[in-house]
Amino acid sequence: MSGSAAVYEDVEVTVNGPVVTWTINRPDAGNKLRSKTCLELVDALQRFRTDPQLRAGVLTGAGDKFFCIGGEHDEVSSLDYSQVLPIIDVYQQIDTIAKPIVAAVNGFAVGGGNVLHTVCDLSIAAENAIFRQVGPMVGSFDAGFGTWYLEDTIGRKRAKEMWYLNRKYTAEQALTMGLVNEVTPVGGALAKAQEVAYEICQRSPLAIGGLKAAFSARHNGVAGQARLAHDQMLGLYQQTREAHEMTESFANRRDVDSEAFWR
Repeated sequence: MSGSAAVYEDVEVTVNGPVVTWTINRPDAGNKLRSKTCLELVDALQRFRTDPQLRAGVLTGAGDKFFCIGGEHDEVSSLDYSQVLPIIDVYQQIDTIAKPIVAAVNGFAVGGGNVLHTVCDLSIAAENAIFRQVGPMVGSFDAGFGTWYLEDTIGRKRAKEMWYLNRKYTAEQALTMGLVNEVTPVGGALAKAQEVAYEICQRSPLAIGGLKAAFSARHNGVAGQARLAHDQMLGLYQQTREAHEMTESFANRRDVDSEAFWR
């Protein structure tokens, strides 16, 4: 099913040519991520992965005040792993899909929201955007994507500063730190992010996918290697004369004609 066909409660999906835009549509709740939001994003991202017509994605939040201010958890009276927010699945999808995803940070990006834009390939911020990690202030932390990728993005000392001191950073400060790629006027982040996504669509999708896999390989281990091999190398190989000859010789129970590899 195409990425344009899905209808969700928490996430709006719009498709314009090769670019799909996902909008977290919970502005009254600060565009917080609840379990339903994460599951919808995972489904939408998987559709993006498998839709050959879609070449790039843009992720944003509804309104002009919030990109996403983290996770929304229900009260848990006992240790129940079904209550754990499935946000890691979202991060993994964004990080391993061999297509670029651009974050349009239209307002506050706090906690999990700051991690969310950081794991995207590029980030475009409106000048009213605010970036912050608050975990230690509320008895929480992200000892995975939120630390490793933040360190990759802004450096070890700055990443520790964000996590240990929980300060607010403006869009201009974020630009100086390398946390975002560009700053736009208020209300302009989405249009600019879509423009950037379209620009990337003019590049070789195989080359972009290979580059994305290379950037994420140092953290993804065997899973990252498997994704690269399956999504790109295997798909490309299946189009070669060699693959066709191997398939035909097997089906016809004959010796392989190696010269057919080059004809």
